[in-house]
Amino acid sequence: MTPIQGISPILPPIADRIAPVGPADSSASGGFLDSLKNAIGKANDVQLQANQAVDALVTGQSSDLHTTMVALQQADASFQLMMQIRNKLVTAYEEIQRMQV
Repeated sequence: MTPIQGISPILPPIADRIAPVGPADSSASGGFLDSLKNAIGKANDVQLQANQAVDALVTGQSSDLHTTMVALQQADASFQLMMQIRNKLVTAYEEIQRMQV
């Protein structure tokens, strides 16, 4: 009876495939803060567009009520989303504060 030969690895060990971890370079990757600033900026832009649509409707420059209402609903949805994100961030911060060192 012949002995069973070992199976040669198809892939190199995991340690050879993983890139070394170093300090995060926030300027290259954008980072969480930049993403948050962009999201807040976009929500603000949607709010400003809704305000412009309402102003145009009130002053008579536009008679399209449907577009104005859609803009208002988009602004409301983006504001509600930002409030939920804020609530999650505050909850996470409070949980970190409760941790004992």
